[in-house]
Amino acid sequence: MIDKEQILANLGFDTLTSMQQRMECAGKRTGGVVLLSPTGTGKTLAYLLPLVEKIDVQLDVLQAVVIVPTRELAQQSEDVFRQMKTGARCLALYGGRPAMEEHRKIKEIKPQLVFATPGRLNDHLGKDNLNVFGVRSLVIDEFDKCLELGFQDEMSCVLKYFSNVSSAWLMSATDAEEIPAFMGKLFPKYSKIDFLTENASLQDRVEVNVVNSPQKDKLDTLAKLLTHIAGAPAIVFVSYRESVERVGLWLRQQGFAVEMYHGGMEQEYRERALYKFRCGAANVMVSTDLAARGLDIPEVRVVVHYHLPQKAEDYTHRNGRTARWQSEGSVCLLLGPTETLPDFVTEYKTLDLNGVSMVQPVAPIYATIYIGRGKRDKLSKGDVLGFLCKKGGLRSDEIGRIDVGPHYAYAAVLRSKLRDMLRRVGCEKIKGMKTLVEEMRR
Repeated sequence: MIDKEQILANLGFDTLTSMQQRMECAGKRTGGVVLLSPTGTGKTLAYLLPLVEKIDVQLDVLQAVVIVPTRELAQQSEDVFRQMKTGARCLALYGGRPAMEEHRKIKEIKPQLVFATPGRLNDHLGKDNLNVFGVRSLVIDEFDKCLELGFQDEMSCVLKYFSNVSSAWLMSATDAEEIPAFMGKLFPKYSKIDFLTENASLQDRVEVNVVNSPQKDKLDTLAKLLTHIAGAPAIVFVSYRESVERVGLWLRQQGFAVEMYHGGMEQEYRERALYKFRCGAANVMVSTDLAARGLDIPEVRVVVHYHLPQKAEDYTHRNGRTARWQSEGSVCLLLGPTETLPDFVTEYKTLDLNGVSMVQPVAPIYATIYIGRGKRDKLSKGDVLGFLCKKGGLRSDEIGRIDVGPHYAYAAVLRSKLRDMLRRVGCEKIKGMKTLVEEMRR
C-alpha cells in the first residue's frame, strides 16, 4: 500500500484536484479508461498515483509501460516519478541517443516502469530488449499529441505486444475522433472521464489581454510588454523556427534574459534552454508550438501570442502553459495594425502600454552553473548541494534547482553570489574528483 500523503508531500502538493481524484478511483479497477482534461491540469500525477498501486516493487520484472509523444515528456515524467520516491525502478526511453546505450541501461536497472516514445519503444520491442511478459498496465499520455506528430501507426504496432494487459489508460487534452477505434483494440468497453467541459475554473484563473501594436513588426511592442510585466516568467509563442531566432536574438540585444526553444535545435541546447527558464536564470522563453504541450514548467505567469494562433486547439494548448495547478496567469495577444482576432477569442480586455516610456529589462535572480560530473560518476543532488555550500561558501537558500544528468550537473545559484562562488571552487574537487565548474554557456 502506497503512502499517498507522503508522495504528495514529496512533490510539494497538499491535495488532489477533482479530476485526479476521479482518475485515482477509476484506476483501481481493471479495464480501459479515457481521461480527457485540458493541458496543464495535472494528468501526469492523475495516472501515476493509481499506476504506482499496480506495481509490485518486489517483482523484478517490467510491469507498466507509459507511451509519450516527445523525449522531453519522457524525461519529465521519469523525473516526476523519481520525486515520488515509491521504491519502484523506472527508465525513460527515447530517440536522439544510441539504442544500444539504452539497452545496457535496461539490463542494468531492470526497470519496473518505462516511459517511452512510440518509435523508440517499437525499436526495443522488435529487438526483444524489453521483456513484456509481466506488463499488466499500459498508459498512453498526450494521445492527441501523438496523433499530431504522426505516431498513429507506431502506436497501433505497439498494441500487439500488450494484448494481455489488465489496464489501459489513455490521456488526452482533446476528444480526438480516433480514440474509440484505438481503445477498442484493447478494451471494446471502457470508461470515460471528461473534464474538457467541466474545467470552467481555468478561464476564471486566466486574464486575456489584447495588446495593439502600431507597427506590423511587433518587436517594440513586445519589448514594452515584457517591461510592463517586470520580469514575470513569460513564454512568447511564434509560428516558425526562424522567428524564434529572430525574436529571441533581438530581445537579447535589448538586454532581456531570453532562451530560445524549437525543434531544429540539438537536444542538448533544448535541455539547457528549458533548465535555465525553469530555474529562473531566464525569465523569457521564445518558442514555437513545440513548447505548448508536454512540458512541465509550473511557474509561467504570462503567455504571449506574438504570432496569432491559427486554430482554437493551438490557442488552448498555448494558454495551458500558464495558470497551472490552480495558480493564476495572463495571456496577451499582440495585434498588428492589419490583423484581426480569431473568432475563438471571445472574452478579453485591452491592455494599454502607452505608460511604458522606455524598455527596462529585469535581470533574473538566478544564474546557472555547469559541473562536468554526473550520475555516471555517482554524483547526486545532495553531493552538488554539499559542494556548493562547503566549498562554494553558499547557504542552501542561495541555491535553486539542481539537475544531475548522466555526465554533467546543472545548478542555479543567486546571480549576486556567482562570481565569488566560482572563485572559491576553482581548484576544489567534488566528491574527490577534479572537474570543470563554470557558468553555463548558451
